[in-house]
Amino acid sequence: MTSRRLFLGLAAAALAAGCATGPSLEQAPPIVFVHGNGDTAALWQTTIWRFESNGWPRERLHAIDVPYPLARDDDSKPQPGRTSAAEHMAFLKAEVDKVLQATGARQVVLVGNSRGGNAIRNYIQNGGGAKTVSHAVLGGTPNHGVWAVKGFREGNEFAGTGSFLVSLNASKNAAGDEVTGPVKWLTIRSDNNDKFAQPDGLWIGAKGTATNITFAGPELKGATNVVIPRIDHRETSYAPAAFEATYRFVTGRMPAAVEIRPEDRLVLGGKVSGMGVSSTDPASGNFANNLPLPGARLEVFALDPASGERRGAPAYSKTVGNDGAWGPFTAQPGTRYEFVVAAPGYATTHIYRSPFARSSNIVHLRAERIADADKTASAIVTMIRPRGYFDPARDKMSFDGQSPPPGALPGAGVASSKIKPAAAARPVVAEFNGERVIGRTWPAAENHVAILELTY
Repeated sequence: MTSRRLFLGLAAAALAAGCATGPSLEQAPPIVFVHGNGDTAALWQTTIWRFESNGWPRERLHAIDVPYPLARDDDSKPQPGRTSAAEHMAFLKAEVDKVLQATGARQVVLVGNSRGGNAIRNYIQNGGGAKTVSHAVLGGTPNHGVWAVKGFREGNEFAGTGSFLVSLNASKNAAGDEVTGPVKWLTIRSDNNDKFAQPDGLWIGAKGTATNITFAGPELKGATNVVIPRIDHRETSYAPAAFEATYRFVTGRMPAAVEIRPEDRLVLGGKVSGMGVSSTDPASGNFANNLPLPGARLEVFALDPASGERRGAPAYSKTVGNDGAWGPFTAQPGTRYEFVVAAPGYATTHIYRSPFARSSNIVHLRAERIADADKTASAIVTMIRPRGYFDPARDKMSFDGQSPPPGALPGAGVASSKIKPAAAARPVVAEFNGERVIGRTWPAAENHVAILELTY
């Protein structure tokens, strides 16, 4: 496929909305979504909602949840709580096999963000995926590395001069294509706002040092390469414009809707997980994993939309089993909820979100621990944006009246902000580009933390 660059925007998608109808069950191939480094399947929630809003059958949309989502520091050396590139690929292959068996389809579409794209490329090139995959979509994948400096961390999966990426990027034909056929390939990148495709090493802790990577690092010769101005690293997969580009690439037509269409009946479920601690150096801090947290207690409360206070007894409660699964919970449209996770060894974690627009079985909830630096705080409240970053130069946002939120830096490199309010219980509000999440403070001395999680 000849490589070409397309500049897309929401305005173009809006103008074309309504031009197409959703695919039938027979026309809609199964899609397998692969999250990025340290992330979870839950990040694909809004993308799945957009596919559903265009008629894609829910049973043909599958987001995988890698148990250990972080890459090793050196891919060749075992590291507790982390996966090698080969392990990552093997997990993806097993998940694709499950989807093919469940649907009876011959091929799937693979859609990956960041490190997820590494696994997709590895599977297609080295794991038999050239036969089982029709389309591959890579959002923000550092295909030529986050850095490409000879002698610098070349054993890492993200090193552009390392053996892993050098092998993936080797020419596949006389034209010099970097992609494996006959799969059709799409890359989506930012023009200059992806923290992991920067010529300067600021976001990898090496400010002023050349990475030898350009803004075009995620592009691949032989793919269709889309550039969307000002989106950030995660938005290359999770932004509405990224959905529009993906849908058009897979189907050959514009989606009927880019916005999420609400459902009248909402059924929620997901998994409760925790944080790992290094067995060799417990003081080094927590690391992300997607392992279930058996025995964790979950309670869900409906909230007053103005104050964030609970409206009566729990609307749902469960002590999760070995699989960490919770649900089904029938939620009320337009209602705000507080999700409370309590488990031995963790802080009681209060998670506040916007009302749910549609059903979802990937409402994953992670219990938190209080960091040593925060243990003297009266209360700890964190505002997070899992599907994108905070960019004060681009976005309108505030946290508990502070604008920009503490820690937010120009350049879309920070996805969370933490405050430590006084102990008195009160509402706390997080706002981002029109989305407004309201929560409450809880006493840190009693081992409580609050999370205000943005959905969009």
